[in-house]
Amino acid sequence: MSMTDGYNLSPDRHEMIGLIRTAVERGVTFFDTAQVYGQFRNEELVGEALSPVRNQVVIATKFGHDLGPGRDQQSLNRLSERLTH
Repeated sequence: MSMTDGYNLSPDRHEMIGLIRTAVERGVTFFDTAQVYGQFRNEELVGEALSPVRNQVVIATKFGHDLGPGRDQQSLNRLSERLTH
């Protein structure tokens, strides 16, 4: 399921925030997201949904993906090199 439009869907933002908050109420404390899930929109959604309970959860994210045209492993490697120097 995509909470943003990563799979050409546009779920209702308020419903997705409600779903995330219900998950917390039911004991979920680890959330994983990435900039490639809807090109930052998913991270924004997760951040907004979890802001009231931020001290009770862990949010993991993956970043550094080249989201532009012609993205490839070489561009990821170049970013990795910049981050480690």
